[in-house]
Amino acid sequence: MMADLEAAGISMKQVTDDLLVQAVKLFAEPFDKLLNAVDAKCKIPVGPVNKMTYSVSPGQEAALQKSLEDWAIAGKIRRLWAHDAALWTNQDESKWLGWMGITEDQLEHRERFDQIAAEVKSGGFKHALLLGMGGSSLCPEVLRLSFGKIDGFPELHVLDSTDPAQIRAIEGKIDLSKTLFIVSSKSGSTLEPNIFKQYFFERAGRDGSRFFAITDPGSKMQQVAESDKFRRVFFGLPSIGGRYSALSDFGMVPAAVMGIDAPKFLDQADSMALACSYCVPIEKNPGVVLGTLLGTLAHAGRDKVTIVASPGIRDLGAWLEQLLAESTGKDGKGLVPVDREALGAPEVYGNDRVFIYMRLDPSPDAGQDRGVDALAAAGNPVIRIAVSDVNDLGQEFFRWEIATAVAGSILGINAFNQPDVEASKIATRRLTDEFEKTGSLPKETPAIEEAGVKVFGDVKGKTLVECLRAHLGTLKAGDYFALLAYVQMNEAHESALQSMRTGVRDKKRVATCLGFGPRFLHSTGQAYKGGPNSGVFLQITADDAQDLAVPGQKYTFGIVKAAQAQGDLEVLKERGRRALRVHLGSDVGTGLKKLASAIASALQ
Repeated sequence: MMADLEAAGISMKQVTDDLLVQAVKLFAEPFDKLLNAVDAKCKIPVGPVNKMTYSVSPGQEAALQKSLEDWAIAGKIRRLWAHDAALWTNQDESKWLGWMGITEDQLEHRERFDQIAAEVKSGGFKHALLLGMGGSSLCPEVLRLSFGKIDGFPELHVLDSTDPAQIRAIEGKIDLSKTLFIVSSKSGSTLEPNIFKQYFFERAGRDGSRFFAITDPGSKMQQVAESDKFRRVFFGLPSIGGRYSALSDFGMVPAAVMGIDAPKFLDQADSMALACSYCVPIEKNPGVVLGTLLGTLAHAGRDKVTIVASPGIRDLGAWLEQLLAESTGKDGKGLVPVDREALGAPEVYGNDRVFIYMRLDPSPDAGQDRGVDALAAAGNPVIRIAVSDVNDLGQEFFRWEIATAVAGSILGINAFNQPDVEASKIATRRLTDEFEKTGSLPKETPAIEEAGVKVFGDVKGKTLVECLRAHLGTLKAGDYFALLAYVQMNEAHESALQSMRTGVRDKKRVATCLGFGPRFLHSTGQAYKGGPNSGVFLQITADDAQDLAVPGQKYTFGIVKAAQAQGDLEVLKERGRRALRVHLGSDVGTGLKKLASAIASALQ
């Protein structure tokens, strides 16, 4: 035992000191918590984990060490693993910590992932299409883009948009007769996966043998899957929320379907889980140190978590966005994740940033290396994580889940609910119900209409440029600007929107965000509405050139998207957010050019 401890870098004195501190702490707590802590398993970590380094100012380092000391003295890592809700707000947090033991649970039944892979491989499937939103779609999307097409297995596609053009584009990439459809919905009641299922179930000839479902036990989706004779139904754990579900079946079943060695992936994740256990000295605990860094930096005003990821794992940022924003962005507090913002020179940034460099060591980007080095040299806090291989993404899923829970504790919020996401869902449901009854959505009157572009909201000015100048003029130090685009997510549209955000950042020296609707509603939308009131939002909508019917409903996919946009803006306004809506018409490309020109003029 001593040899194992020494090999793990743990001295007997450290163990003794820790036990003494914990004894004092535990005997002061209620007896049931004592039993929980004693029942927790303590294992010595084995195998290397991705290395993390950081550079911060002396003052930031002092705050970090003070917080780590507090966690050590109060036995907070042990309490974390004992599911002590008092670490957060002492509400229902203990019910949402099933993810902490998920790697061990999954590896106990590792053979089933091989069985899934073999079944899919022998089924003659050319494509697999995952139908989901938020936590059920973002991890599979990361895996799809990071691993690519694996020989002998179906190519995975992910649909997480109600935009009719997006749905048509996805359908055009697959052979319907040779596609395995994966309907992924934890609650089974989320609108988007349900109507995706309705649409593709009809398109697939109502053949349930080509459908998988991933859902929680007893959900409405389970009932639908059984009624429609789905090929397989896989169950999540009710104690794992959607954004913490990457290593559960919501992430690992699609991984096995596309040919990833899921047990190997989970083995890597389990190494990180052990490294984050309470057996490890706090200063060597990768998840706790990262979470403490994020929490203490946020308290110091560095709450814009800017993600820089190597091209090979670029989409990891989208998953991190949801985890950080939904978990911490509430009660007027939170971390604001900034993803896919092009690196700039140090002088274009304010003093509210922390930079996270997720570097894929086998294939780094030299420009990113230089850019991050320059930011660190200029005195910005920079955290670097060296990812050794794409299979090590499993480590990062777990590290960041622990870190987010720790940061949430430091911020003093419930890291496992999403009240403002629910508010948007309610607003959308009310609008779609109204359409079902009346055949129309509430009529809106634009404040300004210019060259086919309409502006909605409390506007100041008589032209599009004047309105945008006034809106962007509300940005001040510590604020951020977010483009909320309810248009098809494609390279042309993203390029145009990225150019707009870069222009605003460079001129105003504020962080910028870009979200495609409605997918961001299940992600960053929580922080936008419930986090710090430091966002300035520009919502972008458009008419659908060609709508798409939802089988069995009066409303169409286009109507659902319009209701989601209206509901989103409604809740933003209710929360006192600075929000403006620009409607582009049916020619999105031309409309974006007009908007880009107007923003450029407004910034002059």
